Amino acid sequence: MPHHIIKHQPVFGLLEVQLAPGEVIVAEAGAMVARAPHVEMDVRLNAPTNAGFFGKLKAFVIALIRKVVAGETFFVNHFSSPHGGWVWLAPALSGAIRHIVLQGQTMLFSAGAFLASTGNVAMRPRFGGCRSLLAKEGAFFLETSGSGEIWITSYGAVEEVYCNGSYVIDTGHIVGFDASLNYTIKAPGGGLVGMLGSGEGLVCEFQGQGRILVQSRNLGALVNWLIPMLPG
Repeated sequence: MPHHIIKHQPVFGLLEVQLAPGEVIVAEAGAMVARAPHVEMDVRLNAPTNAGFFGKLKAFVIALIRKVVAGETFFVNHFSSPHGGWVWLAPALSGAIRHIVLQGQTMLFSAGAFLASTGNVAMRPRFGGCRSLLAKEGAFFLETSGSGEIWITSYGAVEEVYCNGSYVIDTGHIVGFDASLNYTIKAPGGGLVGMLGSGEGLVCEFQGQGRILVQSRNLGALVNWLIPMLPG
């Protein structure tokens, strides 16, 4: 596992990763801030790759799905060096960076939360259900599994809570959660009037036991605040 430091938390996170010789870190396209001169960057499809034509075709289709429905970039960047070196990575929005170690478990993340990963981490989109189509934050989660390290980002600070029974969170504030939790996406309450008049979007009601990562700001609210100020 590479040594890393997360600087300038909680809202202007910068990830510094020290790579050992031959070690590889996979990062979201556009996330690189700086790197050592001898560290090489290889651009690849944002999907697992297998040998042969059909393996590459499958990787292309999965990358396209993740781009269209899950909000992820079509390509990712692989950083490595035979001599080792360092890489700086940062998210597009002002927010925190959280380090997560996967040891065979599965976690789901909201679209755009992925920043980087190392090790044997598999990622694929998962549909959040028909009601999630109405959510401004998107209808798909990013499912991650395997053994390795992941760095995820948020809009604003990240609060980790533990669900032991049930927990209700606005969909726009969800960063990620353990796949062991069951969830239902629904209206916030008060019927149609409550949904339209409260200013709240859809909520996600979790059931079971597991951790949930919550961001302190809502990107949908930022978009709604900016739209009236745009010319035309």
